[in-house]
Amino acid sequence: MTDRREAETGESRHDSGMNMNTTSTEFQAGRPRHSLPIRSLARAVEPIARRMAGSRIFPLWSILRHTGRTSGTAYGTPVVALATPDGFVIPLPFGDATQWARNLFAAGGGSIRFAGREHRIVDPQIVGEDVAGQYLPLPFRVISNRLGLRQYVMVRRADA
Repeated sequence: MTDRREAETGESRHDSGMNMNTTSTEFQAGRPRHSLPIRSLARAVEPIARRMAGSRIFPLWSILRHTGRTSGTAYGTPVVALATPDGFVIPLPFGDATQWARNLFAAGGGSIRFAGREHRIVDPQIVGEDVAGQYLPLPFRVISNRLGLRQYVMVRRADA
């Protein structure tokens, strides 16, 4: 899930969905195959996600805290996050149009409130479904594939 402000940003500079750059100084992910279904779903569940994100009640939704790369403003964005042994994997539903990911890469990290606990996160990397898939439950993999999700941001917990 993303902020409405992030979901309504303009078109990407990249036409190909597989332009991926995994360095922490630049962020290029390209566009997903189908963003309209994801945008519609994000808008529909945003009010519920905002209230429940980061709580123990529904740990799938988390609050990603990041700092604006030009404004320096602190943001908290509800996102879907899944725990890995040393961090988290976060779907990247809007490719280069995802402002939270751009901010995370520019800063080299941020924090995430997951299942009622705050974690400092570092080393963001863009990974494909082949890498992220090993951390996704089967139903999530099926849904992600149908929605056209091919890119994910993996982060490492600084406290791990």
